[in-house]
This record gives sequence, C-alpha cells and structure tokens, in this order.
Amino acid sequence: MPISFSLFDPPGPTPAVKSVDDRQTGQLVADNSTASDVSIKKLSIIIPVYNEAKTISLILDRIHEVKLIKNIEKEVIIVNDCSTDHTEQVIHQYMSNTPASTIQYLSHNINQGKGAAIHTGIAHATGEYLLVQDADLEYDPGEYNSLLKPVVVGAADVVYGSRFMGGNAHRILFFWHTIGNRFLTFLSNFFNNLNLTDMETGYKLFKTDIIQRIRLQEKRFGFEPEVTAKIAMVPGIRIYEVGISYYGRTFAEGKKIGWRDGVKAIYCILKYALFNNQVMKSSKAKVATV
Repeated sequence: MPISFSLFDPPGPTPAVKSVDDRQTGQLVADNSTASDVSIKKLSIIIPVYNEAKTISLILDRIHEVKLIKNIEKEVIIVNDCSTDHTEQVIHQYMSNTPASTIQYLSHNINQGKGAAIHTGIAHATGEYLLVQDADLEYDPGEYNSLLKPVVVGAADVVYGSRFMGGNAHRILFFWHTIGNRFLTFLSNFFNNLNLTDMETGYKLFKTDIIQRIRLQEKRFGFEPEVTAKIAMVPGIRIYEVGISYYGRTFAEGKKIGWRDGVKAIYCILKYALFNNQVMKSSKAKVATV
C-alpha cells in the first residue's frame, strides 16, 4: 500500500500498541491492540560522538549512575564519527577502567555526520527500545525514566523529550535559536499533522523494531526532520512528548549546529513530507561494518 500525502488531509498517528509487518502489503503498520504494561528488558543508548574528548567520560558516568525503572538493562553504543581529537583514547581508557559498564564501541573511518553515526547505532541496537544521547552534556541521562514511562505503561511507541514544556531546568541562551526551533517545529507539524513542541530535540526514544525498518537517508543534522516525517507516516504510530531539562552550550563551548543546518532542516521537512514516500526498507537492514 503506497504512502500518500495530501496537504488538506495529511496522515496522522492513530492509536495502537505494537508494530508489525503487514505481510500482504509489505508495509510497516501498528497493531491495534488493548494497551497494557510493556515488559522491556533492555534499552539501547546510542551516543554519536565527534571531538567530545572533554565530555564523553562525564556523560558515560552519568549514564552508568542511572537506575532504570522496571530493572531495565542499559546497552550503551558509542559511535565515533572519525574524531580528530583524543576522543577514541578517552573512550578506550574509560572502558578499561569501568568494565562493569556495558559499552559497545564502533567507529567510522571517515567523518560522515551525526545522522550517519545514529544510523550505525540503530543498526547495532539489540534493546526493545533505543534512544539517542548526545555526548556534550546538554541533555540529562537522569531523565531517561521520564522518557520511558509512556512506554512501560503500554501507551507509546515513540517518545520525544521537549525542551519547551514542563518545569525543568533550561539554560537561557539565544533568542533567535529559540525562534528558529519553534519555526522548524511548526513547519514540521504542519506538513506531518503532528502537535509536537520540539521536533529538533536531541532526546528521541523509539521502539527498535520500528526505527530499524525506517529507511533513513540524512547523514547530518537533517536526521531530526527526516525521522519525524517518516515516523509520522507509519500507520498506527503512537508518539508522546515529555518535558526535559536542557543545559545548552554556546558555540565557544563546542556547539556545532548553525544557521546552515536550519536551512537544511527546512529543505528536509519539505522533501520528506511532500516528495519522498520511501519510508520503509524492504527488509530489516543488515548490521553495517564500520
């Protein structure tokens, strides 16, 4: 069944519980079952890194300290996108010093972008759910349980952590960045028939067997609008949003995203909502060699 888009009647998520493959159409759909508590054994935490030698050990410490609800196990997957500083040495040293931490280390031979690192992590994830964790300390691993709560009660397939809702701590930074984020979220919502408050958030939690079937193309910061557009096209998908803290960085402190990425985000929103209907892979992708 081809996925279609109409500006006047765009596709939107509908209630469901589990994702399944429609064997007759080959389409990824959601199973409309009665909601109930979900048993999750493992959460995969994907950390894309590029020149984060100063902060990677700190974020790994914070992840290690977090105790997940329902005794969920943590699987940490670090994807080093060909860092040019001492990131790799710091990670190997950390792994040697903390053998109790379950860390899978992967690396790219050439720099491909944050989105490409996330793609690699998704392909290697073995948990029932996965989330993306930046290595720069802007997002607090102590809030994993807030993201997990809609999942473990059987309500959500995807959870976004919003920097613009709730009473959590937020560093005061740039006015125009906030306006830009809100505009991109509005544009994404308009074309995808969603009501998110923070499409560009770095905290996104996905049901693994859904996200591993999504055909992702954007290798850099275009990942955020692309994955939002394509997730919204999955019939029956249940998307939730929870408030999170945000400890933002300035450019002097190492922030990498800029105005060009905002322009590319607009392009990606239009491309994947209006002109690109290649949402699902023909079959689950094989784990790539990196």
